[in-house]
Amino acid sequence: MPFSKILKVSDPVSPTTAIIGGGLAGLALASLLAQRGHSVTVYEADRLGGKLRRIDVGGLSFDTGPSLFTFPGVWHRVLARLKEGSDLLDLRPLPGGLGLHHTPFGSVPLPVPPGHALYADWLRVCAAAAPVAPHVETLLTTPPRFTSPAFLRASAALARATGPHLTAEGWIRARRVHPGLAHALRTHALNAGLPPADAPALYALLPALIAGHVCRPAGGMGVLLDSLRGFCVARGVQFRGAVRRLDAASVTLTLDGGEVARHDLLVSAIDPARLAALRGLPVHSPLPRRTVSGVAVYAAFAQTVPLPATSIIPPTDFATFRAAMRAGAFPPDTLALVHADGPRLAVLLTAPATARPLKLDHPWVRAQLARVEEMLNVPGLLASASAVSVLDPAHYAQGGHPGGAIYSLGSPVWRGGPLHPQPYRLSPRLWQVGTGVHPGGGIPAILGGALIVDELLAGSSF
Repeated sequence: MPFSKILKVSDPVSPTTAIIGGGLAGLALASLLAQRGHSVTVYEADRLGGKLRRIDVGGLSFDTGPSLFTFPGVWHRVLARLKEGSDLLDLRPLPGGLGLHHTPFGSVPLPVPPGHALYADWLRVCAAAAPVAPHVETLLTTPPRFTSPAFLRASAALARATGPHLTAEGWIRARRVHPGLAHALRTHALNAGLPPADAPALYALLPALIAGHVCRPAGGMGVLLDSLRGFCVARGVQFRGAVRRLDAASVTLTLDGGEVARHDLLVSAIDPARLAALRGLPVHSPLPRRTVSGVAVYAAFAQTVPLPATSIIPPTDFATFRAAMRAGAFPPDTLALVHADGPRLAVLLTAPATARPLKLDHPWVRAQLARVEEMLNVPGLLASASAVSVLDPAHYAQGGHPGGAIYSLGSPVWRGGPLHPQPYRLSPRLWQVGTGVHPGGGIPAILGGALIVDELLAGSSF
């Protein structure tokens, strides 16, 4: 490449950093590094926000992607590091917490309220999870180094809470609680994109740790995207388009049209499989290693939808569900999340990560929606909707996620959760951040990962 065609994105003082991917992780890290004095450029092939974006359905605005905001202390740590005195999110507790779980053994609210028949069992679950409660934010925001006293204390607390159980399934079985509560707890292993037999034990503890602290911004989840983008703009972060090739050795990016941009540091905030493709490396994602995909149905109504804020309909049998997902087949019934917010309704169906287009007329989608109607006793759920929009595995696959796997690839249990299955540093000047590195846990894991990489880079000469 002739020197005249190489664009050096730099100034004489600031280290120049390229962040590939303008999702929440990329934007959060961009603002943090810019706060430290880096000259940051974010490269995004599509719209900013990743899976979190706004779509218009029937004249109503819907926020796609994450629907809950938990562990708000992680967000407050981001604000503190940015020295931001104002918080636009205005987080509000979500009515009903984690929602009403319609299990095969009866309906179970999480958190279980006093006076409920399962309240004593719920208290035992909370007591078993209690040792790790003061340390969750540390696990989410501290680099996983065995030289770190904070990380060691948090890891020891997690070990006490999980005991000898590696998996969520093992931990739940050991609690010996009512089958309905056990089934509800198993459902939340899917926060890692994995069924309970494959998910780390930490995910079985999460309902007890977060059930009373489930929030949502007053203006919708999109306000988080607005805030992060505003932080970037205020700190001089630049935004550019798609990257077609990445060369870690020369620290260069090839853009559309053949332009080459050279930086001092590269950070990938995209799916590891997509990063491998940009580097010209072989991409191999066997189906059993993929996490789940989804079918998201967004419907607009003329009047308020008469449903709780959150309803959860788990699979009847998790072993059957797990076998189907690992085979790329449709389970007889799946996990369904139903969010109602005034005239807005979102129905999220867990689907195998096969990149298949799945619209409302697909027989399996129709069957799962009929099951939702039956369980919630709302026949003709979508019949009176003024407009409906669907995002499916084919849509999520466009972002580079293997088969549309919304949590990237699965990892062995002992490398999941806070133990971080992927390295943050891939080569001397190539790092990565985001849910491909720290899968599951939603927004706290995304923001916590950005804090971790920011801290690691602050102590590195890269």
